[in-house]
Amino acid sequence: MAKKGSARRYARAVFELDGEKHITDRQAELEKVAILGEDADIVAYLDNPKVKFDDKVSLLYDNIGDIAVTVMNLVYLLIEKGRVSMLPDIADEYRHLVDEYNGIERAEVTTAIPIDDKARKNLSEKLGDITGKKVIIESEYVDPDLIGGIIVKVAGKLIDGSTRGRLAELKKELI
Repeated sequence: MAKKGSARRYARAVFELDGEKHITDRQAELEKVAILGEDADIVAYLDNPKVKFDDKVSLLYDNIGDIAVTVMNLVYLLIEKGRVSMLPDIADEYRHLVDEYNGIERAEVTTAIPIDDKARKNLSEKLGDITGKKVIIESEYVDPDLIGGIIVKVAGKLIDGSTRGRLAELKKELI
């Protein structure tokens, strides 16, 4: 949890420093540098205290090119602290901040059968009515064991409208 809290603080710092005018650019840049934090070899190199800082900076420019000073300074700070592996978590937290700012909620949907675009759009709108935000269906899973219906995780809530879930509730009532 400490790592997630630190990632949230770093993300919030970038969000607040650059303001709302540049959030889309910063999000793209953070996602770009997050790829570095996912590569174990690059993380080991950047976290190695024996490697000169100038060599690390050279590697950064070769891999990510030109990015905003705010994001580059964040990467420098993470290199200095040996926390480059936090970059994916920071990018993820930044995305949450941008979604919150834009009134967007992301949903995870599980259905018994694949749903088409029309049904997905309709579901997204209905979930938006429930949450009061624009809902984007981020991930979609098919689980034939549901028998029918849908399970949705959105805004920290689990909505179980599956036949399997209803049968389980009925079973509890009968026992």
